[in-house]
Amino acid sequence: MTSESGVLLDRVLRPSPPLSPHSLIAVLALVALLNLAIILFFVGKGAWPVAPFMGADLALLAWAFRASSIAAGREERVTLTASRLRIVRKPPRGRGDELSFNPYWVRLQLDDPAEHGSQLTLWSHGKGLRIGAFLATGERAHFAKTLQSALRRARETIP
Repeated sequence: MTSESGVLLDRVLRPSPPLSPHSLIAVLALVALLNLAIILFFVGKGAWPVAPFMGADLALLAWAFRASSIAAGREERVTLTASRLRIVRKPPRGRGDELSFNPYWVRLQLDDPAEHGSQLTLWSHGKGLRIGAFLATGERAHFAKTLQSALRRARETIP
């Protein structure tokens, strides 16, 4: 993995993508048709107050799909050289931030075995930074092993 520029690890972490826009629209259309059938049934029985709740149900589902699509735009770029561990966070909207650590002092913490609630935390000088919180458990554990190996190599190259 080492290149001419001395980069030991260069990885971009992204959440799993949601369904494609066409699939989301298809699901919304299917739910809308189902809701319309339910509305017509209950209105025919005289229970017209059901209609606004079915419309709210569809609106909330559309909002959740939109929020999921927006949240999938976040990413974290982890770059490691022998002298610096750099993490650049890019939120779905707005401006990101950049953090740098000396790889010699970085300690990696992940529960073993990795479980659903496990967090990957970088510790340096008493301060912790969680990374890859949006990754699936297996992906987070695999990245932790990769990063730990790269940190070991970075420490070996320091004179």
